[in-house]
Amino acid sequence: MRTTRRTFLRASLATAAAALLPTSPHAREGSPARRFIPSTREAIPIVGLGSWITFNVGGDPLLRDECADVMAAFFEAGGRMIDSSPMYGSSQPVIGYGLQKFGRPSTLFSAEKVWTSSATAGPTQIEQSRRFWGVPKFDLVQVHNLLAWKAHLRTLFEMKAAGAVRYVGITTSEGRRHDLLEQIMGTEPIDFVQFSFNVVDREAEQRLLPLASERGIAVIVNRPFRQGALTHRLKDEPFPEWAVELGVSRWSQLILKFILSHPAVTVAIPATTRVDHVRENLSAAAGPMPDRAMRERISAHVQAL
Repeated sequence: MRTTRRTFLRASLATAAAALLPTSPHAREGSPARRFIPSTREAIPIVGLGSWITFNVGGDPLLRDECADVMAAFFEAGGRMIDSSPMYGSSQPVIGYGLQKFGRPSTLFSAEKVWTSSATAGPTQIEQSRRFWGVPKFDLVQVHNLLAWKAHLRTLFEMKAAGAVRYVGITTSEGRRHDLLEQIMGTEPIDFVQFSFNVVDREAEQRLLPLASERGIAVIVNRPFRQGALTHRLKDEPFPEWAVELGVSRWSQLILKFILSHPAVTVAIPATTRVDHVRENLSAAAGPMPDRAMRERISAHVQAL
């Protein structure tokens, strides 16, 4: 039988999707695919929710309710991981407000950070963050942007040993200090690493993503849309017809498909203020994924625009 281009493409997409875990047989159609956290083999949906800027709304009751609506839609669509930091203004208490408003879903995977130059202030800051969220303990605490990383990692490893936190990680963003991050990944027993990676910022593919696979470290991808700049630049460009094979119709979904199809990526955490956008983001985690050739085509197409 003659192999058509469409048949070949579909076969390639199926191969790429094989790296993803199937959804639960009880999950509704379109639920996001999951990947294992390497250190425990716990499965987690591959799209999470960031809170940088978007949830920093202070005490405005209307805006707090809008953030709560985004969180509700996120959980309804099958999401689990919400990521925040003391650096993110009022984001932590806003998350706590949303969780309280709809009964603190048991599916929540809470990802927080410690961000202080004082080693001794770390535990106090983490406890304050926990109170803002209103959770018994965090699933994951990360050292934010490598600040005082040696001291904070010691604290976090002690907390993990005591059962006060489930996972330990470290973060950076915007391509900064990758050499140091690589060194830490190669020597410290961390569970998670977080850095920037997207269709145009691909430095992480050279060393960080392969090292994460080698060392069994889960990868959280931040700034998938370059804080909205990438999707804003593409919004007036025609969506490529060939990308419809991936089951998507928007640039944001195509960019997420590019990120999520890398086998070393565990979760991407786009931030948004809109319910429709959070649903679109979660839908990108379902259906076919691009193979390596399609990934290169996506990147080349976007970079040429």
